[in-house]
Parts: sequence; structure tokens; C-alpha cells
Amino acid sequence: MAYDFDPELLPIVGLLPDAGLEDVGAARAMLEELVASLGTVDDSGLDIEDHRAPGYESALDVTVRTYRPRQHGAPVVPAPALLYLHGGGFVTGSVAVEHGAAAAMASILGIVVASVEYRLAPEHPFPAGLHDCYGALVWLHASAAELGVDPARVGVYGQSAGGGLAAALALFARDHGGPALCFQFLGIPVLDDRLDTPSMRAFVDTPMWSRPKAELSWRYYLGEPRPAEVSAYAAPARATDLRGLPPAYVSTMEFDPLRDEGIGYASALLAAGVPAELHSYPGTFHGSSVMTAAAVSRRMNAEQTAVLRRALGLAPPA
Repeated sequence: MAYDFDPELLPIVGLLPDAGLEDVGAARAMLEELVASLGTVDDSGLDIEDHRAPGYESALDVTVRTYRPRQHGAPVVPAPALLYLHGGGFVTGSVAVEHGAAAAMASILGIVVASVEYRLAPEHPFPAGLHDCYGALVWLHASAAELGVDPARVGVYGQSAGGGLAAALALFARDHGGPALCFQFLGIPVLDDRLDTPSMRAFVDTPMWSRPKAELSWRYYLGEPRPAEVSAYAAPARATDLRGLPPAYVSTMEFDPLRDEGIGYASALLAAGVPAELHSYPGTFHGSSVMTAAAVSRRMNAEQTAVLRRALGLAPPA
């Protein structure tokens, strides 16, 4: 198909890698190479440390990497925190792959970022990854004093599969009496295993993410044989009660098969009385925000920063 991409994004479309998910090892390696090609972020103003958080329900411990702005000897003022859940279709991605993005977020916002090394499918299908994220959330709240975190201002952030896990975590924490989340940032989220929205049916060959990749991703995540009933904690679009969830921001891209499930979820949150903001960016595709030379990418990245500042109760930059 021909797509009306933003003119500033169009030149790089043909240069993007187009690895499928059939070979999981190759897909993971290609993502690492792509991220490495984007350059490094200056993390010299941060204290960065890897921790071991107790797993949920006797699971193995979970690695959580924290990024904390240095205080330079001043009295520690409790800061907001974001639990950072990386993307990658439930199959690829890691704390190391998204180190630059997590470090930049901590530096720009002046907050604590806790990035979770959750288990990946197909080796570890649902609910392993979600349980790791929940264990990390419980640990983050329990460690708030040690980390200099304000427990009343802990949000969750995710892009793509990380956005789906963020939505699922908000549901899971609500239903299991878990630690409170003040906000959920759902960037281009993976939410619906049924693959039946107009955008999912139409976009079979779009860059970075497409229907064939989505089909395989869900097959890996849900496991074989596929369960007769799919939990809303795996696919939040299946949830029938969204009341009482934390406020949300949802972003979608025009030429992304995930577009309509994100729009639908934001609408369902609003219908349930949950404050939700939705922004669908024109001429974009899945993951195009990393192409920061384009004006539309700079605009969405600036909005992300503004949204998180507001949600976490941060003062505007001087």
C-alpha cells in the first residue's frame, strides 16, 4: 500500500530495518543495532544503579535500573517517579536497549526513573512479564524513602508493548489492592489481541510494525495453545470495567495498525469516568517519534515532556 507519510519522515522509511519476528534472536539483535545507531545520551548527571526486586508470587527476582538526578549534597527532596516499561512486542527490548531514553527522561524531568527488565516471550509468555512489572511496582513503593521518591507521585510509562503492559499494570494494581499509580502514559500501546480494528486489518506492510508482526507477537505472548479465554490483564482492550483507574495519556500514530485500539481504549476510559487525553499524530508510523529531525516528532516529544510534567506535579521549566 501507499501511505501519505509526513514528508520529513518519508526519506528514512526505506532505510529502516524490516526484520520479522520469526527468528526471535535475530529480531532482538536488530533492535539493539538500530538503537545503538541513534547515538548515546549524556547520563553523567545521574546516579544509575541496578537493583533486584522480589518477584511476584515466588517468581525470580526482577532487575530494576534506577536513574536519579544527583542532589550535589543538598537535602534530598522526595521526587516523583516513573516505572518505565520498555517496548518490543513482548518479545524484544531490554533495559539496556532503552537506557538512553530512560536516562534522558530522568535528566529532562528531574525525576526518578525505574526501568524494568521484565521477562520476554516466547520463553516466558503471559503473565510472566506483567508479574515482573507488578513486582517492580511493589518494590518501588517499598523503597521510596531509600530512593528519594514521593510515593504519592508514582506513575507508569510505556511505549508499544510497554504501553500495553502499563495499561495492564494499572488494571492489575487496582484489582489486587496494589500500590497506587498517579498516572499512566500509554504511548502507541499494544492492547487488543483480537486484531479486528480497521487499522489492524488495513496496515499489513507499514514500517516498524504491521499486522503480520502483531499476529506473531500475540501468539508468542499468549502461548501455545492459545487460551480459550484471554485475560484483560493480557489484552486491556478486553476489560469491561475501567472505573477507578489512574488518569491516562494515550498517543497513536496515523499509519500504525495499533492506532484504532489506542483510540478505542482512550474513549473507553473517558466513558468510565477516567480522565484521559488522546493525541493521534498525522503522517506518522509506529516508532517514528525517534526520528527527531522531523517537526512532528519534535512536537510529540515536547508534548510527552509537558504531559509528564503536569501529571507528576512538576513545576514548569525555568
